[in-house]
Amino acid sequence: RVEDGMKSMTGYGRADGICAGKKLTVEIRSLNHRYIEISLRLPPPFFPWELEIKKRLTERFSRGKIEVALRMDTPEGAEGTGRLALNWPMLRQYRDLLAELKEAFGIQEPITLSMLVGLRDVFVSQENDPAADDLWPELEPILEAAVSMLSSMRQREGDMLRQDMMMRIRLIQAEMDAIRRRFPAVVLEYRQRLAERVRELASNLDIDEGRLSVEVAIMADKMDVTEEVVRFASHLDQFSDLLDSPDAVGRKIDFLIQELNREINTIGSKSADTDIARRVIDIKSELSKLREQVQNIE
Repeated sequence: RVEDGMKSMTGYGRADGICAGKKLTVEIRSLNHRYIEISLRLPPPFFPWELEIKKRLTERFSRGKIEVALRMDTPEGAEGTGRLALNWPMLRQYRDLLAELKEAFGIQEPITLSMLVGLRDVFVSQENDPAADDLWPELEPILEAAVSMLSSMRQREGDMLRQDMMMRIRLIQAEMDAIRRRFPAVVLEYRQRLAERVRELASNLDIDEGRLSVEVAIMADKMDVTEEVVRFASHLDQFSDLLDSPDAVGRKIDFLIQELNREINTIGSKSADTDIARRVIDIKSELSKLREQVQNIE
């Protein structure tokens, strides 16, 4: 179950509880990633539950590099549940190796207790680990609390990202509206400049208004950005809709920004007007900022 609302891919969740008589801490960290990648650090008793933990996370999140760490500690003031025992296989191996050593070098000194107890791993801790099936009922609510905390943080950051991106979309829309209003004036100014140029070159001749109109129409067609403006507006509407989508939208928005950049670059290349050029630069700057923000979206 992927929760509603835009989410960031960065966040942190932690929860503590008692599991098998010990304090269990579950910590979850989430970072940006193209897909979902889950890594676990679990104490041995929890190994059988690795797949179930991953399943719970993939039900809640669709993207992000998620690191989960479980740590068990004896509660303060409580006695340990483990006991020491002799590591008999290790002891027998030590004894046999020492016997070989004595025989190889002709050593007469006997093998003593003091020699053996100082060797590594002679004494081992025997934990009274419960069965794996007994751990899940106590682990599950602690894991769920940590996952919920992570999800809430990703949701809060996602809300802030959405607000920032909506503000930038409004700025871009305002600039595009100005470009659309400016374009007829650009064509008119071109006609005036062309007429003035013709008069300068042929001061004694009458201007052929029909030919002048044809030249202006040809240039206006070359400069026409109507298709690009319409497509840009359509992409921007899709962008706004995706920001309200309950699905993971990061990759879709990233694609839309590529298309928006393509359209605004074409608009910029078609117009030599300084006002439109300035607005194109402003739009490209906002698109660049949007693209940076999109990298954080699930």
